[in-house]
Amino acid sequence: MNYAARPFGVSRHCTAAEAKELCPDLVAQHVATWREGEDKWAYHDDAAANMATHKVSLDPYRLESRKIIAVIKNHLPATLQRVEKAGIDEVFLDLSAHVHSIMLGRFPDLAKPPSHDDPSASLLPMPPISALDWKADALVDLEHQDAEVNDPDWDDVAILIGSEIVRGIRAAVRDELKYTCSAGISSNKLLSKLGSGYKKPNQQTVIRNRAIQHFLSDFKFTKIRNLGGKLGNQIAQVFGTDTVKDLLAVSVEQLRLKLGDDTGTWVYNTIRGIDTSEVNPRTQIKSMLSAKSFNPGINTHEQAVKWLRVFVADIFARLVEEGVLENRRRPRTINLQHRHGGQTRSRQIALPQGKSLDEGILFDCAKTLLSHIVREGHVWPCANLSLSVGGIEDGITGNMGIGAFLVKGDDARALKHSLGEMSASPAIHNPSATKRRRPDEGGIHRFFPRKHAVHGIGLGLGSDHVGLTASGYGPPDEGESGLGSDKGHRHDELPVISNEPQGTSPNSGQILITDYVCPRCDARLGTVQENQSHQDWHLAKDIQEEERVSMAFVNQPAATAGVSRSIRTQKDAAASPKRTGKSKKMEPGQSKLKFG
Repeated sequence: MNYAARPFGVSRHCTAAEAKELCPDLVAQHVATWREGEDKWAYHDDAAANMATHKVSLDPYRLESRKIIAVIKNHLPATLQRVEKAGIDEVFLDLSAHVHSIMLGRFPDLAKPPSHDDPSASLLPMPPISALDWKADALVDLEHQDAEVNDPDWDDVAILIGSEIVRGIRAAVRDELKYTCSAGISSNKLLSKLGSGYKKPNQQTVIRNRAIQHFLSDFKFTKIRNLGGKLGNQIAQVFGTDTVKDLLAVSVEQLRLKLGDDTGTWVYNTIRGIDTSEVNPRTQIKSMLSAKSFNPGINTHEQAVKWLRVFVADIFARLVEEGVLENRRRPRTINLQHRHGGQTRSRQIALPQGKSLDEGILFDCAKTLLSHIVREGHVWPCANLSLSVGGIEDGITGNMGIGAFLVKGDDARALKHSLGEMSASPAIHNPSATKRRRPDEGGIHRFFPRKHAVHGIGLGLGSDHVGLTASGYGPPDEGESGLGSDKGHRHDELPVISNEPQGTSPNSGQILITDYVCPRCDARLGTVQENQSHQDWHLAKDIQEEERVSMAFVNQPAATAGVSRSIRTQKDAAASPKRTGKSKKMEPGQSKLKFG
């Protein structure tokens, strides 16, 4: 609906049939739509007659919106611009720094320090009235027209320069993209937004500080941002008026009493044109939503899934433009909202991280959320479905994949050949490089038996690859499967353990491990890990036996318990010479148990 149709009474809430009745010569155009179950939007000739199975696509408008913002940014100095995207067709510009730089160039006296010779002199000279030329701006009148003959103040000059900048931006958008724009120029976001809609289309409205109260007095406060809906209706009902002029007579204490301290204070300031919110230069969005209302409602799970396909395609196409494929930006959560009758249900899950996000992942997550809602029952007919992704943030960049650590092709073959020659020539080996770290020097590996340890992890080994081999015990020994070796352990094979004396076998190339003998049972152990595990087993058996004996003599006479304990002590002394000796003294705070 355009502005030419408004004089006929056509509004955004009219249906096509109603608009035709109001304006018989109206030419109805339809936007691009998503068709139920499809994953691409298009301009369909039958969309208007099949809105139950079509959903409006705003993608063409989003694309043009990005073009307009690009023109705006190109027209402003890179170091002075602050641009906030407030919607698909709305932006806020903070021109303070830009205006200040122009004022200093246009009025050099502003840069000079004030004179201290005459204390009665004003800090700044007043600007001449000739400094103002509002051209074609829709200038909001002052309450008293006689005030226009007075010299302006510097606030007026700053607003004038701002209007000049905006006029140039609108001209650039018209020249480059053939779009007209409306604008509002004032001292804050609240007034600028009201001004932008004051003289549509293709005009800009200037609201000077001296004209704020006169400009707002004739407004209905329900037309002010955040004062429509329930809050605006509540205020109108409580105070019996919906105009700013009448509400100005209400004191701040009354507003606080009726609306609460915070809301009352905010309303008091808002109707006086006071707004301290800043222009947020963030132009990147944090969430995306795709939704559809059904009239009549949909009645089956299959229909809902078809619409989820449309929502996912809609959202993913926008994510691609945000850079999800390059991992520049990606969402963290996905949410599905379902409305049946007067009840709305919402379910949310986290999207999988650490891997590329694609349309299939989004679709699977959406179906999972739908299944959760459907299992609760009482969901048909469905009046509305909406799918959204949130927490969109910058992706992690700069991380290297495993391929970055692999040598491939000719380089790999050359490296394998050179390392093969090194392995065939023992004289060029550095003995210190093949010296193994002592297994008992510490590290988590000392808690595991040798038979469960895999020496190396080979990455990307193949005919054209040489991978990195990560050893758990230091550099590979001679004959082991190391970097560039032509022969190596398969990943499911284990290193060979030898019982021969310590050293290396010149033929087999295997590592020879020293034997260990248990002093308590003469068991022969192949490695220090096995020996340690064996000794731990003895210790566990000892503790188990002591607990068994303790439980046995708790209910026996003291003499019997003493004999048992004596026999146990002698047995331990015979079986484990290393554990004999004088008993330790009791630590401070300890006491002997008394039995019997």
